[in-house]
Amino acid sequence: MALPDFKKISQDKTAVPEWARYMKDGDFISYSTTYKSKTYFHLFDEYVYPCSETGDIRYYVYDPVKHGADPSKKYSVLMWLHGASNSLMGEGCIMCCGAEQYASPKYQQKMGGAYLIVPLANEERLDDGRILGTWSEAYSKPIKAIYDKICSDNCRNVGKKFVMGASSGGYFTWQLLEDHGEYFDGAIPVSSGYMPSYEALDRISEAGVDLMIAHGRHDEMALFDECIAPHIDKLSKLKNCICFFPEWVYNGDGGLSSVFYGFEMGQHCMINWIQNDLMFDNGTPADERLPEGVTGWIKSVCEKC
Repeated sequence: MALPDFKKISQDKTAVPEWARYMKDGDFISYSTTYKSKTYFHLFDEYVYPCSETGDIRYYVYDPVKHGADPSKKYSVLMWLHGASNSLMGEGCIMCCGAEQYASPKYQQKMGGAYLIVPLANEERLDDGRILGTWSEAYSKPIKAIYDKICSDNCRNVGKKFVMGASSGGYFTWQLLEDHGEYFDGAIPVSSGYMPSYEALDRISEAGVDLMIAHGRHDEMALFDECIAPHIDKLSKLKNCICFFPEWVYNGDGGLSSVFYGFEMGQHCMINWIQNDLMFDNGTPADERLPEGVTGWIKSVCEKC
């Protein structure tokens, strides 16, 4: 698929999205996130996993014990899966996939500490802008092996296991759950254009996975009416599942999110709001079922027996 080259073009903050016609009195457009990015990259260590099938896989890891957490305690493990083209940004993918803020002292404290894993697909941009090599079923086995390695290397400190990702990473979150559902304790598929079969959803649910399925109703790329609406009844009946399907995706300042790099995708980029912990800057949660945001949800899953 053709996607903009974020390294070469700048965001157009004057563009008026097509969905603006649905805005109500008091709504306003926000063109920037309110959290600071590229702040916590240095807390992640870089590794390479040898893989003949997909090519060697680069990945980043945040280790809470290395950064001061109690070495006698257990911590959740969160794998963050990037969207299409994001791996081309190198370590910038730590931000784009949603992981960066979760390495901050504030989020680590709110979660009770967590390992963070950010694997990068071996993507390639063609001259026409299409992206090859993004997440596919071929990555399922080696990405699971990376997860296993982190857990094995830190076995005395590993607690509950989570996987989360947006867009293409949302698809691959579902793929890992389909292939290894019994392995994970929690998952957050975000803005995914893919939905598993109902049989697969039942298997994931029966495996005891806590789910938070997040998708905006004005998503410009994974259209809500096609990707989510036909399945709402099924999804709402899954065990331990929060369906977060807001009318609008916001930035922390309360404005409707707009991200324009040749085309509009602000409402698709719910991962930015996830990185803001699904909280507004004034402390109001995005959903009353999530009074402490994503970090609070993760902590609550970890505290389950």
